[in-house]
Amino acid sequence: MPLEPGLLEILACPACHAPLQERDEELVCTADDCALAYPVRDGIPVLLVDEARRPA
Repeated sequence: MPLEPGLLEILACPACHAPLQERDEELVCTADDCALAYPVRDGIPVLLVDEARRPA
């Protein structure tokens, strides 16, 4: 389920404050040195660094 259009404009990575990009069921940090992937559960972004997945 996609997020509301204006929501991505105001969300930022909690770790480095870079913009986020929606991919599948995650929000991925756009900063090359960070690139954390945050889950979206039931349409709600879980923006906790402890819940984020490191890129492979």
